[in-house]
Amino acid sequence: MDRMIFTALNAIGGMRDNQVSQAQNLANQSVPGYRRDLPDEGATVFAELVGSFSTRAFQQERTSRGFSQEPGPLTATGDAMDIAIADEGYFFILPDNGEPALSRRGDLRLDAEGVLRNGAGDAMLDMDGQQITLPPHRDIVVNELGEIWVQPMNGQEDERILAATLGTVIPGPDVRLQKSLDGNIRVPGDDLPPPDQGARISQGVLEGSNVNAVEELIDSIEMQRRFELNFKLVSAAREIDEGGARLLQVPQG
Repeated sequence: MDRMIFTALNAIGGMRDNQVSQAQNLANQSVPGYRRDLPDEGATVFAELVGSFSTRAFQQERTSRGFSQEPGPLTATGDAMDIAIADEGYFFILPDNGEPALSRRGDLRLDAEGVLRNGAGDAMLDMDGQQITLPPHRDIVVNELGEIWVQPMNGQEDERILAATLGTVIPGPDVRLQKSLDGNIRVPGDDLPPPDQGARISQGVLEGSNVNAVEELIDSIEMQRRFELNFKLVSAAREIDEGGARLLQVPQG
């Protein structure tokens, strides 16, 4: 009965972890460029006890979760500071912790020092991995290659200068991407792939989250049913165990 109980409890533990992922997805469904966390099924390890004929199952946690790379919906905003990668690829960003990462978030803004940042406050990086700082300007144009052309404050009407180029990359199929603890995308145990400028950028467009709220809610209902089923399995195992113990009792009298 121990194996049945441990198996059911491990399943309940896995559902608990997946419920955290679902809550995280639903909480970020309105965040531009957010990548949906995938369920973490974990794994099961059977440990044999020394001097015993029985084994017990234990849950083995994974170190990090996968995420969906499906593109999110594109919405035309008409705002020159909104950009989106049309298909495959990622921007390079520098979060506050100083570890470069990849992102699809394109709601840009300038801070007081002129540093180009996304809506989360992460600095956008150029082709050389440096923070992008824009000079004072009246207008900004970002072409599909990621080149940022600005019209100087005191320049002519048709004058534009190349201020910077957004670094982008389309990781190859052999590059394993994962979310770090801070929620940003990196290559575990390795450096980020170098920029290849393969992504195509659209200006005045914003990519939404790829979280499907309806799908998440349906999965939540199914998970609740599986939880109830496993809880009944634990109760049944207890009743069987108690019945077996009663049969082994020495009759009195």
